[in-house]
Amino acid sequence: MATRTQRIEARVAPRDRARIDKAAALEGQSVSAFMVTAAAEKAAQVIAARTTTVVPGEYFDRLLAAIDHADRAPRLARAAKRAREDRRIA
Repeated sequence: MATRTQRIEARVAPRDRARIDKAAALEGQSVSAFMVTAAAEKAAQVIAARTTTVVPGEYFDRLLAAIDHADRAPRLARAAKRAREDRRIA
């Protein structure tokens, strides 16, 4: 377990505090541990939802097939060749 060195403070309404206290007690955790666990779980959910794209399997299969059998793109090929020759582009 990583050493906990960072601190977060929050102001809550009395009603919310009572609910958090009750939930923490029901889980057998300190309020601090309960809040850290809950916040970390919510953070993971938000990050996954905002950084993951889910598409139907059929759509994904069509996308891969289109990539595998892409039409020729001569202008793109010329641009890529120029980019390789021009070392200013990293």
